[in-house]
Amino acid sequence: MNTVLTPFPELLTFGILAPTLLRVAAALVFVYLAYHHYKDRNDRAARAFPILGDAMWVVWAAVVIEVATAAGLFFGYYTQYAALVGAAIALKQLVWSGSYQRFFILPRSTAILLLVIALSLLVTGAGAFAFDLPL
Repeated sequence: MNTVLTPFPELLTFGILAPTLLRVAAALVFVYLAYHHYKDRNDRAARAFPILGDAMWVVWAAVVIEVATAAGLFFGYYTQYAALVGAAIALKQLVWSGSYQRFFILPRSTAILLLVIALSLLVTGAGAFAFDLPL
């Protein structure tokens, strides 16, 4: 059996930084979502949603949840909770992007990547430079 050695074994010592990079990337996407929801809040509030109706509180709730998720991921504070909420947001972006394109603005490919990142952070933890401590 032939074994293949990794070409850069020194880089494996920085493996703890991988979840950190994923956290920051996902946080930036949630900041992007919150910014666009805030920027076009009047237009988005005019759109009627099933069960919820058309109200400004829907837009503000989305902005607050997205900013809180971004902050949790960026700073590594309650990362698994933030990743769980982020996965739910990504799943909603994936499912509803065809029907409500004015509110769910991410392309499906980006929503899939965001979902995978959030689920990865849920399993692997926060990584380096986080306030979460593994038990």
